[in-house]
Amino acid sequence: MHTEPQKEHRWLHQLVGNWTMESEVEMAPGQPKEKFKGKETVKKLGDLWIVGEGEGEMPGGGTGYMRLTIGYDPAKGHYVGNWVGSMMANMWVYEGAVDADGRTLRLNTEGPAFLPGATGTTKYQEVIQLIDADTRTFTSRVQGPDGKWVEFMQATYRRVK
Repeated sequence: MHTEPQKEHRWLHQLVGNWTMESEVEMAPGQPKEKFKGKETVKKLGDLWIVGEGEGEMPGGGTGYMRLTIGYDPAKGHYVGNWVGSMMANMWVYEGAVDADGRTLRLNTEGPAFLPGATGTTKYQEVIQLIDADTRTFTSRVQGPDGKWVEFMQATYRRVK
């Protein structure tokens, strides 16, 4: 089976490169956000996929390692992908779309609930926004038991030249 690259695949190519990262994470509701630094290398896997390999500081010390894979599935009509990290056993499986602005990719997923009052699994959304050719953000938010979205992490990536 052969798939011809489409505009959605080419959109992902904007993420290819070496990046530094600074993040702010809310470790517990109502607590001040903690700041962390890291880096990521994103490569193309053929013309249909991108694979990001990152590492960054972890709360309490040490280094965490992450892998991100995103592609576009023409048969499903949306982006697909996954994320895994050395700090957790859950694999985050994504489906999403680029907003009408052409700069924002929203990836929907489900995973373990961690907000107070939440049990089982809950919905999450990761948002990749292209600010310019050398800057992007990655934001994570969780849907609370009341149905409202709560942002708990934002990272800014800057291309290394």
